[in-house]
This record gives sequence, C-alpha cells and structure tokens, in this order.
Amino acid sequence: MAKLLVSEEKPEPIDWEYYRKGIGPRVVDMYKEAYDSIQVPKFVDTVTPQFKPKFDALLVELKEAEQQSLKETERLDKEIAEVQELKKKISTMTADEYFQKHPELKKKFDDEIRNDYWGY
Repeated sequence: MAKLLVSEEKPEPIDWEYYRKGIGPRVVDMYKEAYDSIQVPKFVDTVTPQFKPKFDALLVELKEAEQQSLKETERLDKEIAEVQELKKKISTMTADEYFQKHPELKKKFDDEIRNDYWGY
C-alpha cells in the first residue's frame, strides 16, 4: 500500500535560464539556491509492517466466513426449493405424504395422542 502513496518520479527540471532572461538573474539565483537547498525526507513506512499480520489473519478469517456463507446459502436455497415445492403440493397432499417428509412431526403428534395431550 505504501508503494501506491510514494511517487518515485522526479519533477520536471526547471529551466532557470528562461526565468533569468525574463525576471533577472539576482532574483532567479536566489530562488534557485533556495530550491536546491530543499531536502524532502524519504518516506519510511512503519505502519504497514505493524498491521500486515493482523490484516493477513483477517483475510484468513474472511475466507473461512466466505466458505461458511456459501454453505449456508446452499442450504437455504435447498430449503427455499423445498418450501416452494410444498407450497405447490399442499392443497393436494395427504397427511401421510407430509409425515413421510417430516417424520419428527409424526412422532410428536403420535406421542401427544398416546399421552392424551390435546394442547389444553
């Protein structure tokens, strides 16, 4: 990331002679001397090494979450397909057909009837 922020390009050189002719040599020499004395410090990235391990760990966590999300999406798509199929068939479906797909409900209802529990 630091490489994106730091430009290695050198600025275009200034044509000092052009300005000497138009402005005068004393003023231009004064500006040239000031310009040449400027030293821009080189950027040293101390932040990226500090956060790179954390970022890499988050990437691993992200990949795991993505895989879990894809599995969950697949499961939900199947469930949606089942519900849509049930919605189409529900008006003509018998209780036995429904209980074949949901044996846990049949067991629950049979236990309630067997124990004489009628919900009140």
